[in-house]
Amino acid sequence: MAEKNEKRRGLGRGLSALMADVEPQTTETPEGGARRPERVVPVEKIVPNPDQPRRTFTDEQLRELADSIRSKGVIQPLIVRQSPKNPDLFEIVAGERRWRAAQLAQLHELPIIVREFNDTEVLEIAIIENIQRADLNPIEEAAGYRQLMFKFGHTQEKLAEALGKSRSHIANMMRLLNLPEGIRGHVSEGRLSAGHARALITAPNAEELAKQVVAKGLSVRETERLVKQAAPRDTPPKPTAARGATEKDADTKALEGDLSAALGMKVSIDHKADDESGQVTVSYKTLEQLDALCAILSQS
Repeated sequence: MAEKNEKRRGLGRGLSALMADVEPQTTETPEGGARRPERVVPVEKIVPNPDQPRRTFTDEQLRELADSIRSKGVIQPLIVRQSPKNPDLFEIVAGERRWRAAQLAQLHELPIIVREFNDTEVLEIAIIENIQRADLNPIEEAAGYRQLMFKFGHTQEKLAEALGKSRSHIANMMRLLNLPEGIRGHVSEGRLSAGHARALITAPNAEELAKQVVAKGLSVRETERLVKQAAPRDTPPKPTAARGATEKDADTKALEGDLSAALGMKVSIDHKADDESGQVTVSYKTLEQLDALCAILSQS
């Protein structure tokens, strides 16, 4: 039993093995080498993955795919697993866009290939597939990384190694989740790039600046200059009301940045001067973030 569990423990199993399982095991027909699915099932027997990192499906892309399906059918079968909640249903592992487009094309049955994957593997495959196809917007990609970290206990280093990304890429992407909701919306809908968003992270009036960037169509470099120009200048020193209050050093700021990126929430460290004590403050914006934080703190 232990050997079986070890074999199917998500990222530790190896992404090459996961993606090999996703590749349909098909046979060729004499007529043209078309892929043969394991089975064909009614479309209502297929349900989407609730943890699918991709949340945005544009109508135009779905209509184009639906037109192709009407003409040529579904060429590549969906990869599914038996639904953990209902054994009579199949949960999509890869191919939700095809499933949605097939319904627009009014297909009543779809070809599927059934595989055995656990929750971690399903999420990993969904993220990998979408990233490889550039189907995820930056916010969806960051949220997917956060899911892998919070839900399944993966570290940034482990994700970077397994997904073929740098640790700084994953950390920078997750920092986007600290942005105000309005800016995240601009990024999700393609009005701002991840580069624009990163430039706005440190701005105290980020949402107002974002509106200017969108309205004027500014580049990332122009956005960086705008943020720099908007920074307060020649501000008087803050009163030292709290005894021992000092400007945070570079190491403390760097640690705050790392923790914020890892948690996807704002983290503030207040370290008392000439002392070893202090406090760490984690700010959450939604109850979902609070639940994720509680899950992390309650892990043994």
